[in-house]
Amino acid sequence: QVQLVESGGGLVQAGGSLRLSCVASGRTLSAYAMAWFRQAPGKEREFVVGINWRGSRTKSADSVKGRFTISMDNAKNTVYLQMNSLKPEDTAIYYCAAKLLGIEVSTTPRDFGSWGQGTQVTVSS
Repeated sequence: QVQLVESGGGLVQAGGSLRLSCVASGRTLSAYAMAWFRQAPGKEREFVVGINWRGSRTKSADSVKGRFTISMDNAKNTVYLQMNSLKPEDTAIYYCAAKLLGIEVSTTPRDFGSWGQGTQVTVSS
């Protein structure tokens, strides 16, 4: 199993930007599809953005299209989530997740076998 640790969360004003990082250890990420999910208080965990194992395909939730971007740096074994034009409704705990042998981008939480501990993102209005 790969171990994942997120960082980069914090408090930001609406319209601002943040970049989250997810550092993997234990195995190389080149064999994994990766994704970011988020969970707001009282809501279910939802898919945000994902990338397949070769980095050739990405997918984004409609709510973040044009604002959030996922990228992968295999040399650093790290996945990033660049978040621009943040809105108060983006406030949530953000989780990084890994799916072994992920040829396609997956948006379903149960497909992912490894999860980070989460990092809080709070967007003030």
